[in-house]
Amino acid sequence: MKPLAGIGAVLLLLGIIGLAMPFFTTQDTHQVAKLGDLSVQSTQQTTHVIPVQVSIGAVVIGIVLLGAGMVSGRTR
Repeated sequence: MKPLAGIGAVLLLLGIIGLAMPFFTTQDTHQVAKLGDLSVQSTQQTTHVIPVQVSIGAVVIGIVLLGAGMVSGRTR
């Protein structure tokens, strides 16, 4: 597979995943206080949103690069 087609396939896959799962949540743990052996921690959840336009753009660019990589492979 040509590098151009490989990049296109990866972008296409990421775009499809972004459309299927438009948001994801991460957790971050911080140490709030420490007194000797006693430690108090706080866990905070953050939701990240992937805009639909970004996912659609990745799909379109992925298809174009995949097609360009396949066409350039045939002409050589």
